[in-house]
Amino acid sequence: MIYLDYAATTPMSPEAIHVYAETAGSYYANTSSLHDPGTDASDLINLARVELARMLSCQKDGIYFTGGGSDGNFLALTSLARGNREKGNHILTSPMEHSSVMNTLSFLENEGFEVTVVPVDSYGQITEEALRQSIKDNTILATISHGNSEIGITQNLKMIGNILKEHGIMFHSDCVQTFGKLPVQAEEMNLDALTVSAHKIHGPKGMGAVYISPQLSIKPLLTGVTHERGFRQGTVNTPGVISFLAAASNQWNHMIEWNTHIDDLISQFLSLTSGLVQMVVERTASTLPHFLPIRLEGMEGQYAMLELNRRKIAVSTGSACKAGQQEPSKALMAIGRTADQAHELVRITLGRETTREEITTLAKALQELAERFYEQTGS
Repeated sequence: MIYLDYAATTPMSPEAIHVYAETAGSYYANTSSLHDPGTDASDLINLARVELARMLSCQKDGIYFTGGGSDGNFLALTSLARGNREKGNHILTSPMEHSSVMNTLSFLENEGFEVTVVPVDSYGQITEEALRQSIKDNTILATISHGNSEIGITQNLKMIGNILKEHGIMFHSDCVQTFGKLPVQAEEMNLDALTVSAHKIHGPKGMGAVYISPQLSIKPLLTGVTHERGFRQGTVNTPGVISFLAAASNQWNHMIEWNTHIDDLISQFLSLTSGLVQMVVERTASTLPHFLPIRLEGMEGQYAMLELNRRKIAVSTGSACKAGQQEPSKALMAIGRTADQAHELVRITLGRETTREEITTLAKALQELAERFYEQTGS
């Protein structure tokens, strides 16, 4: 099978698997236990906080380990909103957010918070004008993703962060898709909080981290929690944390080589498919390097995905779906595509294991698929 769905998840790296096994065998004690093995495990976790904080250019005391990106988004947003409610109840977001962010904001709306979705332009970007127009006197928090998970559009977090800082508004970003692929520098981007995940960068599933500036007030939903300084209940997954760190370090240290490899594959794909006139490539200058969101005009994205799967090529439609239950891409609709066009999305995402031979096979499969489809439909 040719795997081209790296935005959904990645295979664990050999280094991450090795570190997980070694840590599970040697540092199995509960980090909250007061005996020496517990202290050793706790010390190891704290070293991981220091190293992750270095990669994110943030303060180590603001690092909390979580159960992944969705878990982290929920914990961060609810804790920040509840911890600053006396200052206001208005939250800003964008139409490009992951479902875990939108679901959390719906939860907060039921708790009495008001949410405004800042519109994006035809390139998927939040503009300075749109952001300023959305800010109210009672705005306390903004959550804007660094990279969209459907079509890979990235936002200018530094510009957004500067404006929000002017107004004293807390700034959280879902950086799950960008960490390890683009620089994520919390202090330079004026980020007060962010979320990252392990399994997008060849680490274990069910493992992630949240950064929240120690200067901020937070109020987690649950009280009486002892783990992770009261931020999240449950025994800390020590082997998961250290395996995450091993994967993150490897990805972070080889970011330049990764980008060079991916750029070469993207160029190859675009060259091989240049004659496929019915294909629309939904990439812009701000698209994540490894994202290839495409549309074959008139062809349902799910049909294309299933046909490619039949040819042993794994891609995505950009949304979690089952056969016959696909929803149009919200990100494509946000940048002006029709619902029918948004239904055509096929999300191809590349990784470090992707080869030029696989790209050649993909291009050939798309050409054959298009020829047959348009011949049958008379398009």
